[in-house]
Amino acid sequence: MIKTAIKDLLPGTVNAMPVFSKSGQMILPAHSLLTSQQISRLEFYGIEWVNIQEEPSDAEQITPPEQEEFTTYSQKLRKSKEFHMFKVDYNKKTNLLKSSINDVITKNADVDSNSLIQQVSSLYTNHLTSLSVFDMLHNMRQIDDSTFAHSVNVALISRMLGGWLHLSEDDLDILTLAGLLHDIGKCVINTKVLLKPGPLTPLEYAEVKRHPTAGAKLLASQSLDSRIQEAALMHHERCDGSGYPSGLQRTEISEFAKILAIADVYDAMTSNRCYRKGLCPFEVIATFEREGLEKYETEYILTFLTHIIDSYMGNSVLLNDGSIGNVLMINQRRLSRPLIRLTNNEYIDLMKRPDLHIQAII
Repeated sequence: MIKTAIKDLLPGTVNAMPVFSKSGQMILPAHSLLTSQQISRLEFYGIEWVNIQEEPSDAEQITPPEQEEFTTYSQKLRKSKEFHMFKVDYNKKTNLLKSSINDVITKNADVDSNSLIQQVSSLYTNHLTSLSVFDMLHNMRQIDDSTFAHSVNVALISRMLGGWLHLSEDDLDILTLAGLLHDIGKCVINTKVLLKPGPLTPLEYAEVKRHPTAGAKLLASQSLDSRIQEAALMHHERCDGSGYPSGLQRTEISEFAKILAIADVYDAMTSNRCYRKGLCPFEVIATFEREGLEKYETEYILTFLTHIIDSYMGNSVLLNDGSIGNVLMINQRRLSRPLIRLTNNEYIDLMKRPDLHIQAII
């Protein structure tokens, strides 16, 4: 029996013992022949390792399938040379941002705007297209979900949304820098509160809600475009007045802050946190469909949704009944409920199956 990390599992091996989720639910019985689907399911449930049989006994001998049933889109991507090159470059840019922000806070240094913009812009131009950015970021989730990684993600997503909105190159650079610095105020918030694994008390939540004001204060002494400070202050404001710190409404919120708000929420909801697992992007898209027109600038949220959904065409997904398939066609009336082709070549139109939904991209 060999203890093996999930990332090292290969299809065709056999687990020696039952595998249970953190809540005690059995995911796989003992002596199961592992396929790509089952490995993806173990990843989804956050299983870190399993015990693998070295050589099954005759009584337990299991004949491997002649051909692997299904290799997921994410598995193919994570094995690609392009993803590994992106991962190395991404980590370099994230560490650069961390170092730069720490210098601003501890040494009162100036923000090196040109360097930060150039570094993140190169991360986009060197590796990504407008559709592959979400593939790359989604598959980075298990590697780095820190505040600094979140800021890099928001900068990339905001720059892409700004491009879809036909902003000028100069504005895209300012928007990128605003994304990188939008959460700088979190660096002066008590880390015990930020990383608390359970629900926050009212006082703790009030502490977290200080970060936009704290960020704007930190940036006030910098020689930066005023829209960057405004975005740090207003990125949690909502068009219906339900946001913070000031409860501003649609016309009172800066345009860059409105763009950042969408990128910030999308990345935050799909990222793992110490207190919860990241949501499936299709769940976040469904949330935007339900309340987006009220909370976000109409043109911006519609542009974001109609473009982002294209990035998930062909992705492998896990449905809530355990079925696995690929996104085949988008339903323009309900972007979060596409047509799925299952591994057995059955087709499921989620518009006609309210009992089913996409539980995870795998």
